[in-house]
Amino acid sequence: MSLLRRTFLLGCAAPLARAASTPLAICSETFAGMNFAEACKAARRTGYDGIEIEPAHLDADPASLSPARRREIRRMMEGEGLRCPGLHSFLKAPAGLHLTTSDAAVRGKSWEYFARLVGLAADLADNPVMVLGSARQREASAGASPRDAVARLTEGLHGLSALAERRRVCILVEPLAPHLCNVVNTLAQAMDIVRAVGSPAVQTIFDTHNTAGETETAPALVQRYLPFIRHVHLNEMDGRRPGAGNYPFATLLQALERLRYNGWLSVEVFDFKPDGETVARLAREFLRN
Repeated sequence: MSLLRRTFLLGCAAPLARAASTPLAICSETFAGMNFAEACKAARRTGYDGIEIEPAHLDADPASLSPARRREIRRMMEGEGLRCPGLHSFLKAPAGLHLTTSDAAVRGKSWEYFARLVGLAADLADNPVMVLGSARQREASAGASPRDAVARLTEGLHGLSALAERRRVCILVEPLAPHLCNVVNTLAQAMDIVRAVGSPAVQTIFDTHNTAGETETAPALVQRYLPFIRHVHLNEMDGRRPGAGNYPFATLLQALERLRYNGWLSVEVFDFKPDGETVARLAREFLRN
């Protein structure tokens, strides 16, 4: 292992290993209708340790944020006693990006923008993750096959890996449920890409509602892939808050504890009724209990 890669891995692991307990974050878009400063206050009011950022919450062109604005955003989080695990859902803005399209010009523009977002993540957090879900920006479309899309995704991530290593950013290939995307639907498929890229800066994530395409239980998946799982998203299978359905969270959390997972748990929901703060509070109470 190179010195650069060893330093990268040690730097990413240390802050989490020092945590007194598994830290719990909430995704920023939970607080729809609030600006980011208000969302930080709401995350703190509802008892979270961190806020995971959807970049479109910050700006219509988040990669263009000035250094001064990036420092201001970081101060907003720190002022509320929050840490930032990283970014997710990060290719929604600006419009028109697509990582696996057969249109080479659009694909090149999209990967260039992704590279700029690596810099944003590094400026907003220490050793952040970037959760590469982005179903619409990676799905096989316009005549491309899923195999074509996977090849282009792998090629693009390989090209970004050195930059991500230098900036101590970890890009996570997220399996998505088959009804959401036709590219990478299981942890095994995500791991094919992770292994092909061969960089500590490209790993994977466990997301409860994206396990629809899996055939193994959550504890079995966690045990099999834990060395590569750098982040965990928690939600019901229909995207509601944890506790609103019947997902076996206790079994999953016990497995993570038994296997000594030391990363973040992050609540990511897609149904904000009756309001974001209520959803955040109820999710936290359920998970902590």
